[in-house]
Amino acid sequence: MTTITPFLWFDNNAEEAFAFYATLFPDSRVVEETRGPDGALFFGTFEVAGQRFMAMNAGPAFPFTVAFSIFVLVDTQADVDRLWDALTADGGEESQCGWLKDKYGLSWQIIPEALMRLQKDPDTEKAGRVTQAMLSMRKIIVTNLEAAYAAS
Repeated sequence: MTTITPFLWFDNNAEEAFAFYATLFPDSRVVEETRGPDGALFFGTFEVAGQRFMAMNAGPAFPFTVAFSIFVLVDTQADVDRLWDALTADGGEESQCGWLKDKYGLSWQIIPEALMRLQKDPDTEKAGRVTQAMLSMRKIIVTNLEAAYAAS
């Protein structure tokens, strides 16, 4: 069987990062770990919200870029707010259109279901207004999307 698993290269804090992610998402666990002679994590397989990731601590040679991000589809504005606040805390950075970098440099997209639903509306004017509203945001605000959708 073929499987596809994202592989993340951390400087030296993969274990800390995945422990943090496990506090934010249910159904998270350590699957397997390989430790070096000093006891520090070298390589690990983790699940976050049931999604498997492999990671290693291999030094600063290859930092994360925004070319790779974790896409998180959530149900409510409260979900957006909780994840956004946690992931941008302690050195994380806001970006545009629901994107952010966490304190480890990993990029995330925190996207409410409402954005996807409203952008798919067959009324292209309404969907276009939603997209234009989203393009002006950092964190996605559902009430602002709905206002743009309802505008005439």
